[in-house]
Amino acid sequence: MKHLELYFRKVFTVDLRALALMRIWVAGIILIDLAIRATDLEAHYSNMGVLPLHVLHQHLWLPQFFSFHTLSGLWQFQLILFALAALCALCLLLGYKTRIATVLSWLLLLSLQNRNPLVIQGGDHLLRMLLFWGMFLPWGRYYAYDALHSPRTGAAPTGTNYFSAASAAYVLQIGLVYFCTAMLKDSPEWRTDGTALYYALSLDQILMPGGKLIYHYPELLRVLTLGTVYTEMLLPFLLLIPFYNSFFRMVVVAVLASFHIGISLTLFVGLFYLINIASVAGLLPQPAMDWIDRKLLSSFRRPRSGQFRWLFQSLRRLPLIHIRVQAQQPLIPRHLLPHLRNGFVSVVLLYCLWWNLDTTNLPLRKMPDSGRWFGYLLRLDQHWGMFSPTVFKDDGWYVLEGHTAGGKRIDLNQEGKAVDEAKPASVMALFKNDRWRKYSENYLFIHNTYARPYYCNYLIRRWNEAHPQQPITQLEVVYMLEPSLPDYQVAVPRREVLCSCANQPE
Repeated sequence: MKHLELYFRKVFTVDLRALALMRIWVAGIILIDLAIRATDLEAHYSNMGVLPLHVLHQHLWLPQFFSFHTLSGLWQFQLILFALAALCALCLLLGYKTRIATVLSWLLLLSLQNRNPLVIQGGDHLLRMLLFWGMFLPWGRYYAYDALHSPRTGAAPTGTNYFSAASAAYVLQIGLVYFCTAMLKDSPEWRTDGTALYYALSLDQILMPGGKLIYHYPELLRVLTLGTVYTEMLLPFLLLIPFYNSFFRMVVVAVLASFHIGISLTLFVGLFYLINIASVAGLLPQPAMDWIDRKLLSSFRRPRSGQFRWLFQSLRRLPLIHIRVQAQQPLIPRHLLPHLRNGFVSVVLLYCLWWNLDTTNLPLRKMPDSGRWFGYLLRLDQHWGMFSPTVFKDDGWYVLEGHTAGGKRIDLNQEGKAVDEAKPASVMALFKNDRWRKYSENYLFIHNTYARPYYCNYLIRRWNEAHPQQPITQLEVVYMLEPSLPDYQVAVPRREVLCSCANQPE
């Protein structure tokens, strides 16, 4: 038992400064994400948009879900919640009331993601889990307002190593993301043919300039494809090696950071790569954090002499309300709280392990449906199926064909120019952001057919409001299907009308 405890301490101990760095990064991503989403408040989160509340509850809602964002269908109400989420994220970034800020950020993120699942991608699930484990991690001990104004007279902790059930959960969560996605990549494209990356780069919807540079080198793509699978499969086990721990941690961080930077240069994935890089920041070992702390972040710990002095002094002057509730006799003795917290985290960790492994094809006992309510309630449900088991091949582009009262056919995607079904110079440029790209991908699937008329009607209304001189009476959402073919063959695009709506006069 003693040897087992020593092993756990060696592999699951993290540096408090690395956790703080991850906290700052995660908070920054939340703020960026909110800023991007805020440009589509009406479209994605109101009853006037593409997913009204009654449609959400009819087709995408589970009894265990909750969402503050579903309390109203007005975009103005969503704006208030967005502002509150931004305030909580800012507090998290600064490390002000860190635990409370983490809990509130997690709750508001769950609420936001439950409001419109059609714009969610894999990185959103990871961001949600980072915040969940962050509620049990002391990631406000460094580079934080709380660390400077704690009852310990602002002194930093004497040691930077931290071990608990939460640190183990965090490390294992990172490993599960990559191991499970490797297990799900079980098609010949990934395991034997090595053509998965070729098909991924054949998708004009997500092809970036870096991808164009390597697309025409099939042998390189094959090596990179096979390398991706085995890197994802084997790299997590380096986190479980109890010797040379700092070295292996640094290898994991360097490889995964390079891996996701490479993805961002070749494929349009939105904030996915930033979230994944943030997730491994907490793995940085003590020697690396010693260097980062000394060279880059020391001013956060000594703001009185550094450039952040004014910021922390301003926070102290804010007219904040402090509410303190104190019972004469606490319900739970203080000395038992760490044990209860570790016990709860351990149970949830085992649950997440089972859920993750259940998504793979490993010969394990399946989780019963009756046990999934807990995962849906706290949104611990996870499926890391990035390009798995096969790569999406129904490539193409949208033509939003509007018909005016005068009989003209115009493309709303091309600012009202005459309809031209030829492939645009950049298919990716047709999407305002990655949320719209993800929505357009989900729009294609047969099981999401119910959503098509609402998108169509939203486009008609928005166009007619913005162009009263040239209103449209009918809209056809056309997909020019150009399936990805092997060996650099080019398919003849096929016109498919996904939805047709007429303008309903008031």
